[in-house]
Amino acid sequence: MTHPPGPPIRVRRGPVVIGVDSSTQSTKAAVTDAGTGTLLAVGRAPHTVTGADGARQTDPEVWWRALAAAVAEGLRAAGTEAREVTGIAVAGQQHGLVVLDAAGRPLRDALLWNDTRSAPQARALAEKLGTQGWLDRTGALPVASMTATKWQWLREHEPHLAEAAAGVRLPHDFLTERLCGTAATDPGDASGTLWWSTADSAYDPVLLELTGMDEELLSPVAPGGGRLAGHLTRAAAAHLGLPAGLPVAVGTGDNMAAAVGLGLGGAGLLDHPVVSLGTSGTVFAASRTRPAVPELAGFASADGHHLPLGCTLNCTLAVDKVAQLLGLDRESAEPGAGLVLLPYLDGERTPDLPHATGLLTGLRHASTPGQLLGAAYEGAVFTVLRALDALLGACGLDPTAPGPAALPLRLVGGGARGRTWVETVRRLSGRPVILPEATELAALGAAALAHAAVTGADPVAVARSWNLGEGRELPPLEGDMATWERIGSVLEQGTGTLLR
Repeated sequence: MTHPPGPPIRVRRGPVVIGVDSSTQSTKAAVTDAGTGTLLAVGRAPHTVTGADGARQTDPEVWWRALAAAVAEGLRAAGTEAREVTGIAVAGQQHGLVVLDAAGRPLRDALLWNDTRSAPQARALAEKLGTQGWLDRTGALPVASMTATKWQWLREHEPHLAEAAAGVRLPHDFLTERLCGTAATDPGDASGTLWWSTADSAYDPVLLELTGMDEELLSPVAPGGGRLAGHLTRAAAAHLGLPAGLPVAVGTGDNMAAAVGLGLGGAGLLDHPVVSLGTSGTVFAASRTRPAVPELAGFASADGHHLPLGCTLNCTLAVDKVAQLLGLDRESAEPGAGLVLLPYLDGERTPDLPHATGLLTGLRHASTPGQLLGAAYEGAVFTVLRALDALLGACGLDPTAPGPAALPLRLVGGGARGRTWVETVRRLSGRPVILPEATELAALGAAALAHAAVTGADPVAVARSWNLGEGRELPPLEGDMATWERIGSVLEQGTGTLLR
């Protein structure tokens, strides 16, 4: 005699936390076993990004709806009941400008990090203090990505909205405030605004006056990482399907959260720098020192130390666009064979060329579509690795150390799962590469922040106990110096063309 199957047998496990990565393109909610860091499931929900001619913006209400959808999908996929969740934290895309009315409603779509319309305002701000003045205060120079430049754009182009603003938020602290009703941010994300001084660990009154910003409009900055922002309100609990009163951590920016997920803490020795290949390309490393050089953003880390970072605008999406134009699969690339393609399709941040367009040179009758695509990979990777050299040099390390003596790179992001991306990084860097087994590192870093807020633990220590940075190590390849020098030469010679 057969019997119908019964309900699934639930495996008893420890407390569960939810780490949220609200990125440019989507929200991901990582339902995570707080004891082991095991990723039980990831819920996803897409965002809508609009704009042309340098404009990139999203209605913040899209993020709020996506958060609820991603949490619901994650809980369902994990087979987790809402009552098992003990805490939640949000990591968000950096720099975005969210302006709110007195009721906490957005006055307009948020200006995103890759919106380059504020390039003129960035140049004007840079001139007011000069390179050294900005580096001394913030560790970074004004570029169109930064929040304060977008605020200047708003003041000039939509002054009625700037005057009506009752609150100014970053994407992650907009969502955190929606969750718990309390405005709060952290040193890491605050350090990407140009209002926060990494030298003084405070909002800088000179910079606030310079940009016409009232500190009362900004979120208070909680010191260190893993702090409690508040508890889930009844309205937010109903929106998410989670228990009211759930602890909500302060959260941080997505790059800072990924550093937490990898167990990088500024109190320790600079170890493996990280290369993240996503919509943007980023390089960062936790540091005990505060580097202040023009090529980097001298951010704070989520734990209140330092996270120097270089960021490029054009990475996986730009290369995918080239593949689409050529009608090729993204893995159908060949080495560029004398071609140079700088895929600066959305302007560029590093180097600071906000009005740049793509540049192709070296094309011949014998050139193949695969070589064109390979040249796009090489151009994108070269740009990221140049930022890496600046980071290592600023931290007192030799960026030219060869072969086995070279510092290994942790390679993360969507590109780290692509064969051509990995091999191009190995070929152009000449460094060993570590591919962490864990994915969704920003969301898992947020999960560590949530667990720390609940328990009072150090979030970096939590993530280290989860071993998220471990993975397969690939030996170094001989550096392709010919390609490196060819791209570098074209970039230097073509800067005037790219600026037009």
